[in-house]
Amino acid sequence: MSKQKQIILNFFLNSTGVHEMGWKHPDAQPERVSDLSHYIKLVQIAEAAKFHAVFLADDLSLNPLVSTHGLILGFEPVSLLSSLAAVTSRIGLIATVSSTYTEPFNTARIFASLDHLSGGRAGWNIVTTADNRNSQLNFQNEEAISHETYYSRAEEFVQVAKKFWDSWEDDALVFDRKEGIYADSNKIHTFDHHGEFYHAKGPLNIPRSPQGYPVLVQAGASEIGRNFAARTAEIVYTMQSSWETAQAFYADMKSRVEKFGRDRDDLKIIPGICPIIGKTESEAKEKAAEFNELLDVRSGVKRLSLALEHDLSGYPLDEPLPDVSTISNQSTHSQLILAIARNEQLTLRELVHRVSSGNGHLTFVGTPVQVADQLEAWFLKAADGFAIRPQLSPSGLEDFAKWVVPELQRRGLFHKEYSGKTLRENLGLKRPANSLSKQFS
Repeated sequence: MSKQKQIILNFFLNSTGVHEMGWKHPDAQPERVSDLSHYIKLVQIAEAAKFHAVFLADDLSLNPLVSTHGLILGFEPVSLLSSLAAVTSRIGLIATVSSTYTEPFNTARIFASLDHLSGGRAGWNIVTTADNRNSQLNFQNEEAISHETYYSRAEEFVQVAKKFWDSWEDDALVFDRKEGIYADSNKIHTFDHHGEFYHAKGPLNIPRSPQGYPVLVQAGASEIGRNFAARTAEIVYTMQSSWETAQAFYADMKSRVEKFGRDRDDLKIIPGICPIIGKTESEAKEKAAEFNELLDVRSGVKRLSLALEHDLSGYPLDEPLPDVSTISNQSTHSQLILAIARNEQLTLRELVHRVSSGNGHLTFVGTPVQVADQLEAWFLKAADGFAIRPQLSPSGLEDFAKWVVPELQRRGLFHKEYSGKTLRENLGLKRPANSLSKQFS
């Protein structure tokens, strides 16, 4: 009898939760935004509930709405997750690092370090930071780069990083006290990479880590982003606003993976979900209403205007968006927002609330059983797991851990204990073979 497939759960970590105005909630603790003990508590709640990993996003520029919005955590991700590695033992640690504003050696080194220090729990969320003018200027980069070039450079970046990780064979460290041999130099390799964007030789100055490579994560949803993920990634985070689009995305990505010669199970599809949980349905709806009351709608309109690169301030709040075909921003996120407005027939005010509560991710409001029902339905046809994005932290995470996790376990859909020590083992992913050891053997 084959083992039942189980849900992957990752926790999206930030300071007060994903609701833009959640920091105003009486149960929020925004003053602890720079308090390490706050993040220790959050990740330990997630680990006690047996979440597979904690995921930390990143932004390389200041949120232009920082005066009112409390959404973005500014810590450098690997620094924070390295601190959290010391107070956890099994949960995975996935950090976002841009392939545009660093070098393959630096990235390979920091993730090998995190993987060693955590005992094999590191993951790398590969982003290109495309189309972010403020980030460009922060790095003294005024060059206009095409979307395709960002991804071409990212693909080569990952190829070079893998060569750095493979530059040490697993048994290169000898520690032969009698013969005085610390490491076998024949098992430490250079590789002479000369590509379109990068030139590197290696080797890395740190041995191969427990997982070989960190788990590779990607979130691109454009055509070129999907192909990049299908060739390279092992987890794809995705923003889906409906069952139908989630199912179509899942089928498309699994098909692409096979076209690139990989097994369907080599890539895990993880939609982001923003749950609001109550002991009763009415209690859950009351919680959702509380979040709506926190929102300054005009401030929310500013945020939408920035996201769409189109001034919405003159539009009536309680009427549907007028013809939006004139909006020129064709980014995946912008098109998702417009699709939500169109498909759900929302007024501008309703769209502001919809986006503020999850940035376009689907929000499940209900009892633990109702939320588990939704997760199960998506899991059977449209997901391998979920990135849980509580509206408010820590209380939203505590509600999910206390109520929804046991319900999923009761149904046999979620594990009760970690199956392995490394993130790869817990996700059911293979440890990559060393390409350079084969070349030099």
